[in-house]
Amino acid sequence: MAVKHAFLDLTPLRTVPVYRRLFVGRVLSGFGSQMTVVAVLFQVWDATRNPLWTGAVGMAQALPLMLFGLFAGTMIDRRDRRRVYLFAMTGQAFCAVMLAVQAFFLHLPVVGLLAIVALQGCFGAVSGPASRTFLPRLLPPEQLAAGLALTRVGFQAATLAGPAVGGLVLALWGAGTCYAVDAVSFCAALYGAFGLPAMRPDAGASRPGVRGVVDGLAFLVREPVVRAALVTDLAAMVLSMPVSLFPLVNAERFGNDPRTLGLFLSAIAVGGVVASVLSGTFTRRARQGVVMIVGAVSWGGALTLFAFAPNPWLGLGFLVLAGAADTVSVIARSTVVQLNTPDELMGRVAAAEQIVGQGGPEVGNLRGGLVAAATTGTVALASGGIACVLAVVLVAVVTPGLRRFRV
Repeated sequence: MAVKHAFLDLTPLRTVPVYRRLFVGRVLSGFGSQMTVVAVLFQVWDATRNPLWTGAVGMAQALPLMLFGLFAGTMIDRRDRRRVYLFAMTGQAFCAVMLAVQAFFLHLPVVGLLAIVALQGCFGAVSGPASRTFLPRLLPPEQLAAGLALTRVGFQAATLAGPAVGGLVLALWGAGTCYAVDAVSFCAALYGAFGLPAMRPDAGASRPGVRGVVDGLAFLVREPVVRAALVTDLAAMVLSMPVSLFPLVNAERFGNDPRTLGLFLSAIAVGGVVASVLSGTFTRRARQGVVMIVGAVSWGGALTLFAFAPNPWLGLGFLVLAGAADTVSVIARSTVVQLNTPDELMGRVAAAEQIVGQGGPEVGNLRGGLVAAATTGTVALASGGIACVLAVVLVAVVTPGLRRFRV
């Protein structure tokens, strides 16, 4: 029985048909979206041969989230969340169709392609936070961590398989086919969303516009457990995100072998998948605040050990451990945040969580590059890992409610 409980808890899929349809639809849609990521990067590079333009792809995807995320959260809290999600997913599907049309027939300049990507990002800034509000209404509290773990492993599966299949389809049939597959995959997401019940706001609906955003920020400031959970994630990503340092560390320590670099990039994902498969070991625990703290400290500690690894194989082991720790921390953090957020504020808090989760790594990669430029890759990695551990411990010490929180 103990071994059985160590594996991914499938109870939400077995017992809640609405969640099952939503889960399958989102996994298939995520798979198509990952194919589009590969196709856009290839199309931009093929047209420009300029890394500045490929970097602009990430900005086109991230800027809408940063600019409109909190306003999108206010809208989610004021309207039927199911309808908002359907609207946003339909918009994303329309953008996928536009990408396919431009690839097959129009051959737009790069600026036009990035404009479509940015428009799709605007719809994604709405659909992402909206989808994060569903699970507390669909699942009982004791199943929430298991549902979040299932969502995480679905995302990881799409992230691992989607780019590989996208590269194959791109080589055989071109970028337009990748976009067309993505457009069709949104049909699965819409099918799952149509089965959701109405999710109208509670009596204390959000105020419109800037006032609603201010209300959401005020909640984050005054609610210590939610604030500590988001600060913990921000500290882990901003202080110790290692991806931008991999090429330099590979050149400094391991002979600049491209095969080693590829394994570094894959090892974190492998660790995340392993942790998701064995997520029953921590999603069934009541003290999710402690689980999150341990996961975040382990992430920083594993990256510090990676900085001093004497050979690449030991380094890969530390990166696998880091990926597993990150998944533990992410799932526990989402559980803590959602169970401590009133329903009428869920959209705004979900938007803030998405901004932290997607913006933090970008800032962290920039931090790593700046420190490495002034010192070495090893120093940048080790200092970031140690700073992450110290910051998370400090958050845990000053927030006793986080340590005491129980599901």
